[in-house]
Amino acid sequence: MRKPSIDLYHEWLSQPVLEENERTELLQITADTAQIEDRFYCDLAFGTAGMRGVCGMGTNRMNRYTVRRAAAGLAQHIASEGGQNAGVVISRDIRRFSDIFARETAKVMVAAGIKVYFFESPHAVPEISFAVRRLGAAAGVMITASHNPREYNGFKAYGPDGGQLAMAASDRVVAAIQSLDMFGHTEMISDDELGQNPLFEMIGEAADQAFLDTVASHSINPEIITQTADDFSLVYTPFHGTGLRPVTAILDRIGVKNLIVEPHQAVADPDFSTVKSPNPEDMEGFALATELARRHNASLIVGTDPDADRVGVVVRDASGKYRTLSGNQTGALLCEYVLSAKQAKGVLTPRSAIIKSVVTTELIDAIAKAYNVTLFNVLTGFKFFADRIAKFEHEQSFTYEFGFEESYGYLPFPYVRDKDAVSTVMLICEMAASYHARGMTLYDGLIALYEKYGYYAEKTIPIVLPGKDGMERIAHIMQSTRENMPDEFGSIKIVRKQDFLENREYLSDGSSVALGDYPKSNVLKFYMADEATFVAIRPSGTEPKVKLYFSTAAGSMDKAEGQLNYIMGAVRSRFGL
Repeated sequence: MRKPSIDLYHEWLSQPVLEENERTELLQITADTAQIEDRFYCDLAFGTAGMRGVCGMGTNRMNRYTVRRAAAGLAQHIASEGGQNAGVVISRDIRRFSDIFARETAKVMVAAGIKVYFFESPHAVPEISFAVRRLGAAAGVMITASHNPREYNGFKAYGPDGGQLAMAASDRVVAAIQSLDMFGHTEMISDDELGQNPLFEMIGEAADQAFLDTVASHSINPEIITQTADDFSLVYTPFHGTGLRPVTAILDRIGVKNLIVEPHQAVADPDFSTVKSPNPEDMEGFALATELARRHNASLIVGTDPDADRVGVVVRDASGKYRTLSGNQTGALLCEYVLSAKQAKGVLTPRSAIIKSVVTTELIDAIAKAYNVTLFNVLTGFKFFADRIAKFEHEQSFTYEFGFEESYGYLPFPYVRDKDAVSTVMLICEMAASYHARGMTLYDGLIALYEKYGYYAEKTIPIVLPGKDGMERIAHIMQSTRENMPDEFGSIKIVRKQDFLENREYLSDGSSVALGDYPKSNVLKFYMADEATFVAIRPSGTEPKVKLYFSTAAGSMDKAEGQLNYIMGAVRSRFGL
C-alpha cells in the first residue's frame, strides 16, 4: 500500500544525499499541501513512450532520483536479456537537466556492467533510433519531452530494434522499477569515474554521417529537387531544438539551394523563449517563420519539435494566406506522394503496405484502395508501428512503404523505428518541389487530394486535467463511457463501437465480434453510418490529458466542417468537457 503523500514528502526531506538546492525546493512547499499531494500522490508513470513529467522534486516529477530508478530498472531488463556487451545508446535533447539526466543514466548503466554509447552533443530522436540499430545495441535512452512545454522532461526507452520499448519489455522494466527503493537500491559510479571507464564510449561524427548517408540514399525523386532548385524556396524552424543540424545537412545533401532558417529559433534554448510551447501543431509557434516566409515569398514552411520526431507544415494558399496543415493532412499528402512516386517507378507490389494509427483519418483507407496497397491499423504509439514492421520482416509478408499517426509523427523509411522528422522533411521538400514543378503549391495539392477522394475534416482536442483530481476524472470518464456506451452523438447514430481494452467491437444489432490482435489499450472508438466519420477518446500515456479525436467526410469542405463542428459539440456536451 502506498504511503500518504505527506509521509513521502518528509521521507524525501530526510535523505542525506539531497543537494542543497533540492532540499530548498522541498522546504519551499512545506505549507503547501496541494503541492505536496501533487508531487507525491503517485510515481511518475512509465507509459507508451517511457516516462515524462514536470521537472522538480517528488515521486511524480522528473529529477535525478526518478531518472536513476528508471535507468536501474532498464539496466535490470538489459542484463536479464544478456545485453550488457551489446550495450545501450544514450542521447538527449536541449531541455533543462537533459545533460544531467543523460549522465545519471550512463552512470547507472556502467555501474551495472553495461556498455554505454553516449552521444557527445544533443541529437534528434531518429538519430538515436538509427544508432541503436546500426551499433546492434540492446537498448537506447533518449532524454526528452518532445513537444511538451518548457517545464517538462522525459526518459524515453528503446529496444534492440530501435523502436520504443515493446510492451512485454516495458512491463518488465516497470516491474523492476517498482521493486527498487528510490534512494537505496540504485548503484552508480561517479562523474569522474565515468569518463575513465572502458565501458563508456563517446559517439558523434561517425554516427551522424552514417545516418545522413542513409537518409539521402532513400530520396524517392532526387531529380525533382535538382529541376526546381533555383526557384523553389522554403523556411525552416527547429523550434530551438535538435533538428537544426541534421535537417539542414540533409536538405543541403539533396540539393536544396534556397533554404531559409528562422534565426531566432535556430538558437538552442531550453526556455523556448520565442513560443508559448514548442509544438509544431500550433500556428502560434510559426509566427516568426511565417513573417520570414512573407519577406522571401516562400510558399512552404516546415518546423520540427525540439527532439525532431514531429513535423509541422505551414503552406500558402491561393489568396496568400499561410495555413497550418494538420497531421492528418500532411500525412495524407505524403501517403499520396510516396505511393504515386513509387507506382510511377514501378516499385509498388501486391505486398506493399502502409500503417496508420486507429485514431488517424479514414482518408488513408481511400488512398490505400486507390493504389491497391494493404492498410494496417495499429494503436497509438510508434512502438506498435515498429512491432508491425518487424512482423513484416520476420514473416516476409509485406513491404513497408509509409506510416504515420495524426499527432504529426511520420515514418517514411524503416531504417528508423520511431517518428522521424529528418527523413520526413526531406520527403516534404521533394513533394512540394514536385507540385512546384507543375505550377502548384502544396495547398493546391491538398485541394486536389480532396477533389480526388472526398473532403475530409478532422480535429484532435486535447483536454488537460492536471493533478490527482484530473487523473481521477479521466479514469471516471473512460469507465463510465465504457459501462454506458452511447448510441448516438446528437442526432447522428453510432453503428459500431470499438473497445480496445476489451478488444471487442459492438454492432448496432446487439452482436459483438473480436477486434483482432491489438494489445489491450484504454481507447474507445465510435463509427457513424458513413464509415468515414468516427469519434475516439483516449487518455494520454505520459501526460495528464484525455484526447478526443474526430474525423468526417463530405462532398465539400463546408459540409465536412459543418458536420465535424456539430459532432464535436455533441461529444463535448456528452462528456462534460
